[in-house]
Amino acid sequence: MKYPILAGLASALILGACGSSVEMPEPAYEDISAAQSAAGMLQERLQARLMSAMQEGGIEEAITACSEDALVISAEVSAETGLEIGRTSLRVRNPANAPDAWETEQFAVFEEARASGVNQMAMQYSEVVDEEGSHVFRWMKPIFLGDFCATCHGTDISPEVQAAIDAVYADDQATGFEVGDIRGAFTVRRPL
Repeated sequence: MKYPILAGLASALILGACGSSVEMPEPAYEDISAAQSAAGMLQERLQARLMSAMQEGGIEEAITACSEDALVISAEVSAETGLEIGRTSLRVRNPANAPDAWETEQFAVFEEARASGVNQMAMQYSEVVDEEGSHVFRWMKPIFLGDFCATCHGTDISPEVQAAIDAVYADDQATGFEVGDIRGAFTVRRPL
C-alpha cells in the first residue's frame, strides 16, 4: 500500500505491457518544489479573485467569478511555470476539472491517510509515471474544506447561495462537504 509522501520523493513501480515491473525514476526535488510553488500561486490568485468578487457583489458574484475565472487563472499559472496545473475533485462543480485515473487513485490514498490521522498539512504525493511510453511527472496535494469554503460547498448552504450555484453550474456535485473533508486537490503534470 502506498501513502502520500510527507516531504520529499517517492519511487513508483508500474506494470509494463508484459506484466513485468519497470522501475521508474524518482521525482526530482526541483519538480516537487516547482509543483508546490505553482499550487501556492494558484491558490493565492484564486482566493484573491474570490475575495475581490465578494467585495464587489457578495457570494453570488464570487460564484460567477469562480466559474468564469478559475480555469483562466489555472492556465495563466501553467503558462508562467511550465507546468500543467489545475484543481480536481471526485465531486466536481465544473466538469472540466474531472479527475483522471491517476488522480482518482490518489484521492483514495489521501482519504485513507486522513482517516489514519496523517497530518493534513504535510499530505502530498508525487511520482514519475509512464504515459504512452513517455515519462511524466505527476504531483497532487489535497485541498481540505475550510469554514469559509463551506458557504458554497458545505452541508448547510443558504437557499440564495444554492440558487446562485444552480444558475451557473447545471450539474454541480460539489456540496455536502464537512469542514476538514478533502474537497479536492491541486494537481500538476509535466512531461519529462
